[in-house]
Amino acid sequence: MHAEIHAETLTLDTHVDIPWPDHVDPRGVTQRCVDYARMKAGGLKAVVFIAYTPQGPRTPQDHAEAGARAEAMLRAIRDTFHGEGRRLATRVAELEAAHAARATAALMAVENGNAMGHDLSRLALWRGLGAIYLTLTHDGHNDLADAARPRHGRPEPATLHGGLSALGRRAIEEMNRLGMLVDVSHASRDSMMQAVEASRAPIVATHACCAALRPHPRNLDDAQLDALRDSNGLVQITAVPAFLREPGPDGRYAATVEDIADHVDHAVRRIGLAHVGLSSDFDGGGGVTGWMHAGETGGLTEALHRRGYDREAIGLLWAGNFLRVWRRAEEVASEGF
Repeated sequence: MHAEIHAETLTLDTHVDIPWPDHVDPRGVTQRCVDYARMKAGGLKAVVFIAYTPQGPRTPQDHAEAGARAEAMLRAIRDTFHGEGRRLATRVAELEAAHAARATAALMAVENGNAMGHDLSRLALWRGLGAIYLTLTHDGHNDLADAARPRHGRPEPATLHGGLSALGRRAIEEMNRLGMLVDVSHASRDSMMQAVEASRAPIVATHACCAALRPHPRNLDDAQLDALRDSNGLVQITAVPAFLREPGPDGRYAATVEDIADHVDHAVRRIGLAHVGLSSDFDGGGGVTGWMHAGETGGLTEALHRRGYDREAIGLLWAGNFLRVWRRAEEVASEGF
């Protein structure tokens, strides 16, 4: 039964990294967790490929280099979706049409608002290239917002702005105008809660887990989950072992699809099915026993089905809830303000 459900469901993974600068074409046979052959083998119908830029020293040169990198990555993703049975999806209707045509869909997003620098026009450039969301921060504070974790290898204060900066608030307003989703993964608790208040459209944490089950700076506590629910937003439970479980006696992190299901269960009980989804963070640290790469995507559907999630619920978790939030962002943009 679960195999039939999986075959029919629009399975959307909302966060998949790509190697850079040594980009590997996903149209060929690769060692990546996600390429088009593995997607087809695992019944993964659509993924959001990420143009990620690491946090730098927040100088004009750093901003320029990060902006150039993000643009180059988006263009590289666009160049590799072409081919029989594949489509680029930049809007909800395009993704739905791709699924109806049984085509594999590639989507795009930018991770780390540092690449914007202080130039809000970069957001329109990225949206024009097809990016559907921006992750406000990565590890390390940037000029938009405070991050949940300081930048590795460089001492930073616990907070730089007390949450969002004035520039961060303007960036959220511009994203709302453009129909780009606001992603609060990696953001500090204050940044996340302030983003919920600042955004006219619902926000999403595209790759995070539940702090109630695994205390971790990158996870959301129950009050944060409540804020997502109250603003009609969404948390996408992700397959990063360190976010799912405490380390073992040897200090290593290991998890399974059952751990993902545990976090899904907690979030659903706390805020309702409509506000929970799924992601992998593949090729960026994600991968658990039962779902180590795109070719094993059915393993997560099977685990959820064993927990009692039926066809409708699995459809909402994999894509339906994300499409609702994304559609609302498009509506906000069309309403104008």
